[in-house]
This record gives sequence, structure tokens and C-alpha cells, in this order.
Amino acid sequence: MNVLWVLLQDHAGEAAAEPNVFNLSTSVSFWTLVIFLGLMFVLSKWAFPPILGYAAAREKRIQDSLDEAKRTREETAVLLAEQRSELARARVQAQEIVAESRQAAEKVRADLLERTRAEQEAVVTRAKQEIQQESQRAVEHVRREAVELAIAAAAKLVEERLGSDQDRKLVTQFLDRATPGGVRAGTA
Repeated sequence: MNVLWVLLQDHAGEAAAEPNVFNLSTSVSFWTLVIFLGLMFVLSKWAFPPILGYAAAREKRIQDSLDEAKRTREETAVLLAEQRSELARARVQAQEIVAESRQAAEKVRADLLERTRAEQEAVVTRAKQEIQQESQRAVEHVRREAVELAIAAAAKLVEERLGSDQDRKLVTQFLDRATPGGVRAGTA
């Protein structure tokens, strides 16, 4: 501990020999003021203009960046609004196209149904005509057969010249042999 005490006393002796900054003396204050004013003159002549110029340039760059960001944000907002309106228009157009497609499909369907109905009616009409023609042919065929049968029966009657009851019996037998299955249409 003695060493520490010795060092503290040496240091206290040196502090007494140094001038005190807080002691106001005219010579020290005068030279401090002269040095300060000289330094301010030198700094204001050569150091402050570049520093202030750099600060002003930096401030201008920052302001320009802020203005550019604001302008970009406004342009982006305008473009976003335009894009949204284009998207809305595209949706409306898509809905119109879908509606038109549905209408066209419905029209094609209706046309096909109408065409199919017309073809069906034509087929039915042709079938009816064919049936009617076949019916007429069958009736004509039956008439011809009936005429031939009547002529044949008359010839047979003329040959035999029998009585009226016998004539009827003979015609009935002839018709029974002439018709398939032996069914008669009626007695003559």
C-alpha cells in the first residue's frame, strides 16, 4: 500500500504545477478567443462550404428520392386503378361471351330439335302414305281376287245350273277353298 500512497503524492505534486483551465486569466482567454476565431475563419473558408455543399446535395438527393417515391406511388396507384378497371371490363366481356355462347348453343339446339321434328313428321307422313298405298294395293288385290272368285263361281254355276239353295252352297264351298284358312268374308 505504500506504493500506492507514493504514487498519489507524486501525482498531486504534478497537478499543482499544471495550469488550471478553469482559472480565468486574460492572456489565456485572449489567445483562446484568437485561436477560435482563426479556426472558424479557416473552417468557414475551406471546410464548411464543402461540408454544407455535401449536406445540401445529400438533402437534395433525399428530397428527390422522396419525390420520386411519391410520384412512383401515385403512378402505381393510377396503374392499379386502370388494371382493376380493365379486369372488371374483361370480366364483363367474359360474361357477355358466355351468355352469347349459351344463346348460340340454345339456338343450335332449337334448330336441331326443329329439324329433327320436321324429319320425323316427314318420315311419319311417308310411312302413312306407304301404308295407305299398300292398303289400296291390298284392297285392289282383294277386289281382283273377289272378282276372279265371283267369275269362277259364276262359271261353275252356269255349268251346273242347279237350284238357288244349291247355288249358294256351291259358292260357299268354292269361297272356303279359295280363302286361306277357310274363313269367309260373308255369304253371297
